[in-house]
Amino acid sequence: MSSLFHWSLMPPSLLVIALAAYGIGSIPFGLLLTALSGQGDIRKIGSGNIGATNVLRTGRKGLAAATLLLDALKGLLAVLLAQALSPLNTALCLSVAGCAAVLGHCFPLWLGFRGGKGVATGIGVFWGMCWPVGLLCTILWLAGVRLSKISSVGALLAFLSAPFLMVAFSLAPILSARPIAATFITILILLRHHGNIARLINGTEPRIGQK
Repeated sequence: MSSLFHWSLMPPSLLVIALAAYGIGSIPFGLLLTALSGQGDIRKIGSGNIGATNVLRTGRKGLAAATLLLDALKGLLAVLLAQALSPLNTALCLSVAGCAAVLGHCFPLWLGFRGGKGVATGIGVFWGMCWPVGLLCTILWLAGVRLSKISSVGALLAFLSAPFLMVAFSLAPILSARPIAATFITILILLRHHGNIARLINGTEPRIGQK
């Protein structure tokens, strides 16, 4: 466990990084883009989720793609900011920032803690923490969606693989910062997809483009 905690980083600095990452992660791009484009409140459309999959239900593919990209970029930005602010203890700071960014997306303070499911933001975090993991999770995500035509299948495939990929490619012990962060994010994604998982088991999960 000594590789996880390096006390030369003062707790206030880590708190600043966590709060900044949470703030970045909680920017509701799906809500903002749909409102600015005249599509109304995305929370009153489809599933009510602020993520790209629900934005796609507006019929605006470009808007959904922009939401997807921006949600991923905010996860990446949160991790890169942590790296810039903490030249020491990088792995711990990146991991805290990554978890905080995904929490911010899923539970944004200014939306009454009702946010998205964290998939794109989590993928962006993985790109920042260890780019080979980010790349492989992106490939698994896209492949799962393409083969199944179900958004949640790609997300679950990517994130269930993430902790194992993080151990393999970050060359870190399983009980070190990055694998623990990947595991935390995966558990959070699974919890946010509990309804999707139930519908997958029942065979009622809608396919992309299906009302």
